[in-house]
Amino acid sequence: MPSYRDRVTAAYDSEHFRRQGHQLVDQLADYLSSATRGQDMPVLPWISPDEGLARFPAKFPEEPSGTLSGLMERVLSTSNHLHHPRYIGHQVTAPLPVASLCDLVSSLLNNGMAVYEMGPASSAMEHSVLRWMAGQLGLPEGSGGVLTSGGSAGNLTALLAARQARAGYDAWGGGASAGPPLTVLVPETAHYCISRSVKMMGWGAEGITPVPVDAHFRLRPEALEEARARALGAGRRPIAVVACAGSTSTGAFDPLEAVADFCERHGLWFHVDGAHGASAALSPSFRHQVKGIERADSVVWDAHKMMLMPALITAVLFREGSRSFESFAQEASYLFHGQDTRRWSDIGLRTLECTKEMMALKLYTSLSLLGTRFFADYVTATFELARRFAARIQAAPDFELALEPDCNIVCFRYAPEGVPASQLDALQTHLRERLITRGDFYLVQTTLPRGVHLRTTLIHPLTSEEDLSALLETLRRAA
Repeated sequence: MPSYRDRVTAAYDSEHFRRQGHQLVDQLADYLSSATRGQDMPVLPWISPDEGLARFPAKFPEEPSGTLSGLMERVLSTSNHLHHPRYIGHQVTAPLPVASLCDLVSSLLNNGMAVYEMGPASSAMEHSVLRWMAGQLGLPEGSGGVLTSGGSAGNLTALLAARQARAGYDAWGGGASAGPPLTVLVPETAHYCISRSVKMMGWGAEGITPVPVDAHFRLRPEALEEARARALGAGRRPIAVVACAGSTSTGAFDPLEAVADFCERHGLWFHVDGAHGASAALSPSFRHQVKGIERADSVVWDAHKMMLMPALITAVLFREGSRSFESFAQEASYLFHGQDTRRWSDIGLRTLECTKEMMALKLYTSLSLLGTRFFADYVTATFELARRFAARIQAAPDFELALEPDCNIVCFRYAPEGVPASQLDALQTHLRERLITRGDFYLVQTTLPRGVHLRTTLIHPLTSEEDLSALLETLRRAA
């Protein structure tokens, strides 16, 4: 029997790694070819959770067994195929292959980035990527930020900074009870992570003061004064307003200029959740959607949505870069040495994570190799495709468009003649279940004031008008 030393040497053998790597890339390239052409492949090869457990049991051999290619074939055959052009579901993109290769580099190097010496290359890349992103939004010199693990962590990071800047007391040292109860003015359409973040900070349910939205699901700026008065009347101190640039349910963009005016008038922190829609700033045709974002105190922007990156890569950008140190204003003495506790290069000072992967590597590489115009054209193309799809829906007598899309999210429902209004919600749910379990398309649903609607996010760069025409016909047949 080989000794432990022999086995560990074999596990790290570079030639074995080379052979496995070549085989895996060939396997993934074949998969990518089939997926992007939608050939003989369901979008989601539906299996029940119990079936999934049966295929991946918690039984592991004591000695080496099986092959990497065999295990990966099982993974590929049972995963949701986001590279299929008929994946039009959640706001998670089909990652660029070159960015996916960077994941391999990041995993092998495993530079954790809490302090500069644990990620010299990736720390510099992150700093430069964030400077570029801030510039695209029109934020001033001196802005800065961090990359973190998703929009939920990003919004929490921004709200923690808002608390430090506007609470008027030491919440880190004294906790939520060290001063008056706080609240944030938030549109009714905001992502649930905003409410979750506020509750995590100990503010309770009233830490959110809802602001009504209009018929297009955009925050009504004239309602902000009443919301602020309501919060003050309840004994709460408003410290911030959250606005959405591309809301989750409908992709609506709030009127950022008007919100910025209100915040400036009352000395409130202005935060923009642009996880999905901040990428509109890249498109000359749709940059106007985020007019006013340059006045925000903080912005969240997901690169794994509209910048074609693997999940998770979220930028948290601050108008004043020094604010990025205030979200987590504490010090771990074994990591951070010396008097200067505000070094940009020690990223663990400013993130929820201590150890994190080399997120910037993927985005920096893609921007460097493909160029910035590639991403601008992608945003423009997907937004324009959504408008053409919406026009097609409006022209079809048996479909109803929920609203004109602001970005690449289109909500609609199938409403053929003869189906009572009371049955339309159940019909949409049935149709979605039918399509995804058969693997024809992957789409989601959302509940709006008029009821359940089908919701599509046209995030795959290869999704075509022919695919969307086929979607409408498939829905008709499935009914």
